[in-house]
Amino acid sequence: MAWGRKKSGGRREPMFGLAASLSELRLGPQDRVAVANDRPKTRASKTGARAAEPPPRERKPPAGGKRKPARARGVVFRLCYWGAVLGLWAGIALVGVVVWVGAHLPAIQSLEIPKRPPTIQVVGLDGSVLATRGEMAGANVALKDLPPYLPQAFIAIEDRRFYSHMGIDPLGIARAAVANLMHRGVSQGGSTLTQQLAKNLFLTQERTMQRKLQEVGLALWLERKHSKNEILELYLNRVYFGSGAYGVEAAAQRYFGKPAKNVTVAEAAMLAGLVKSPSRLAPNRNPEGAEKRAQTVLAAMADARFITDAQAQASIAQPSFNVKAAGAGTVNYVADWIGEVLDDLVGQIDQNIVVETSIDPKLQAIAEASVIDELAAKSVKFNVSQGALVAMTPDGAVRAMVGGRNYAESQYNRAVTAKRQPGSAFKPFVYLTAIEAGLTPETIRQDAPLDVKGWKPENYSHEYFGAVTLTQALSLSLNTVAVRLALEVGPKNVARTAYRLGISSKLDANASIALGTSEVSLTELVGAYAPFANGGRGVAPHVVNRIRTVDGNKVLYARPRSEPDQVVAPRHVAMMNTMMQETLLSGTARKAEIPGWSAAGKTGTSQDFRDAWFIGYTSSLVTGVWLGNDDNSPTKKATGGGLPVEVWTRFMRTAHQGVPVAALPGSQAGFFTNVAQAGSPTVPGVAPASGANRPAPTRAAVRPEAASGLDGWLMERLFGR
Repeated sequence: MAWGRKKSGGRREPMFGLAASLSELRLGPQDRVAVANDRPKTRASKTGARAAEPPPRERKPPAGGKRKPARARGVVFRLCYWGAVLGLWAGIALVGVVVWVGAHLPAIQSLEIPKRPPTIQVVGLDGSVLATRGEMAGANVALKDLPPYLPQAFIAIEDRRFYSHMGIDPLGIARAAVANLMHRGVSQGGSTLTQQLAKNLFLTQERTMQRKLQEVGLALWLERKHSKNEILELYLNRVYFGSGAYGVEAAAQRYFGKPAKNVTVAEAAMLAGLVKSPSRLAPNRNPEGAEKRAQTVLAAMADARFITDAQAQASIAQPSFNVKAAGAGTVNYVADWIGEVLDDLVGQIDQNIVVETSIDPKLQAIAEASVIDELAAKSVKFNVSQGALVAMTPDGAVRAMVGGRNYAESQYNRAVTAKRQPGSAFKPFVYLTAIEAGLTPETIRQDAPLDVKGWKPENYSHEYFGAVTLTQALSLSLNTVAVRLALEVGPKNVARTAYRLGISSKLDANASIALGTSEVSLTELVGAYAPFANGGRGVAPHVVNRIRTVDGNKVLYARPRSEPDQVVAPRHVAMMNTMMQETLLSGTARKAEIPGWSAAGKTGTSQDFRDAWFIGYTSSLVTGVWLGNDDNSPTKKATGGGLPVEVWTRFMRTAHQGVPVAALPGSQAGFFTNVAQAGSPTVPGVAPASGANRPAPTRAAVRPEAASGLDGWLMERLFGR
């Protein structure tokens, strides 16, 4: 019966909670974790075995390996996103850089083109230009006044796209960067003419990123404020061309001796080529390098169609450069000296000025040649490397000054700045003090060994002549007599005499002052000799006569005309001239002679032959020469009676040509008259000497007093001191 049949499933009890929710959960093969060697199992049912479910099909890549459009769109989106992010940050950084650069620039509203620094033009006695000082040497020239190929030369080689860019040239910067990478160094510059002008006007020459960024900002400001032609004109008038020349006008005058409006195509190319490296390519110092660079500029001009190929080839084949060579330039020592005293004369300079000097260009050239040629011929033999010369009129006006053998090599002025021991060239102040104390040229003093508290001065030849006159002692430069006189009159009185005549350096007032142990400069020593040439009046060496504006409308300084003080009595001057004339006749400066002229002077040699001096004078010129070494090393027995006398004689003979002959103050005889008294033939037209009514001292007059024999006397005469 159906009622009695028991159901196969049995009775199910109701279930609640978690058990109820999991009671119907069944796992299929696809829900199980796959394990190696696992096979899908079939589940039996009442109706029989069920076929196993097929495994899931593998996904095949798209045909041809192409990504799906969705994935490609995702990559593009990410690239655009990150590109936008980076661009945003780059923009923020750029704005920050611009703000930082702007904060370090001067206020744009107050920024103006700076005025050109004042030019100081130094002219000689004849009005010719001797030297120029100041950063801007040339006058401003208008662009319209220049030949078109001159500015075109700069555009062709420096900034081909000048008229099309806005102050900076990205293409030029990229081109320069590529060229520099290929050459593994800086072979091209990317700066435009506007950037170069901004740097020259407002910035320094330092090579830093800050300066470069400031340069860009200022270039953009210049382009906004000025037209292209105005910028180009400013550039041409401010750029540096080497050798102290700023602007095309100054450069054309410096190198070619002509105004900028008259330069040729070849000369314009040379000027444009100098901008790259003005100091290295200056044509007066490196003509080969300047010419090679000019050829590069000519090729660039032809490539830019500023000139034809035929014009370029003609200029390359036949360069018409008339370059002024850079010589020793000793007149620059004068210009430097003027620069040192200018502030005291006119104060702060804020305009272009002209300094009219007492320098005679002809005498300056003679002085330069005399020093340089003598050193070139004998510097090695005597181990002398430097020399100086100062020539002035008896009233102190400097006519020539050589401060060294080559200004380009050394700007140290040995005529003004250097102080050295004058040696026996200081003795005239000792003898003048003795003359003023009552002695005369005929006064007798003993030339004999001397001991001053352990110091034993000796003569150059280590020989002694016994009783000699002061004239003989001075002309033969006897050291013992000079020391005896200094002790007799007092070293302090000797120092006072030297100060009174013009010595300004500190002097040690002791017994050694008689032998010139206190250092002095050549210029002050020559100035202190001037009273002997002018009758006893004190002078102050000077070179500036007048200072005026360029147009001449305003005189800023004029040397006052005042009567100099009498520092030496005329009769004492006459005695000193008589004594020092003997130095040239029979003393240590016998090589010095000027035909027809009465001359006097004194030689000097410092200890160990470190310095060789000669100061000599006529009634027309007082000239001093110094030779030695900058490091104060000894020479090879160079004495004052040797090289300095030769330089002095060469200069003075030429300087006195065509000058009316005049006797020294208090002297009634010329040089050759004294020579006649010593036994030489008389010179027609020259009156015999009266002087002190005695014959000129001769070797015989001194020789019998010598205590060391003929050999010592001969050595003294040959080499002198």
